[in-house]
Amino acid sequence: MVHAFDVLGDPVRRRILELLAGGELSAGAIGVQIQEEFAISQPAVSQHLKVLRDNGFTSVRADGQRRLYAVNGTALREVDEWLDAFRRFWAPRLDALATEIARGKRQRRSQGRQHD
Repeated sequence: MVHAFDVLGDPVRRRILELLAGGELSAGAIGVQIQEEFAISQPAVSQHLKVLRDNGFTSVRADGQRRLYAVNGTALREVDEWLDAFRRFWAPRLDALATEIARGKRQRRSQGRQHD
């Protein structure tokens, strides 16, 4: 099996996952979108879908003649677990940002009441 970041390092595969984050899509619908955005062939799109499927990032099911792809969260959970060791580097900054956003909202509400 390929390392998850090798799979996700490719912009085409990341885009396919972004498309699938919105819900299940047929291989044909994925192919049209990816071919348009990246100017690659249908066989190239199929190869990217195969890499995602073989490495646990997507699942596929038959629906008549169509193949429907969906995100498989297993591989993404493994990536998330790996990233967990690094969250301490950005979590405090995100917490500080949330505090500043809340402070700004309180100030706007307070200013709005003063002008009434």
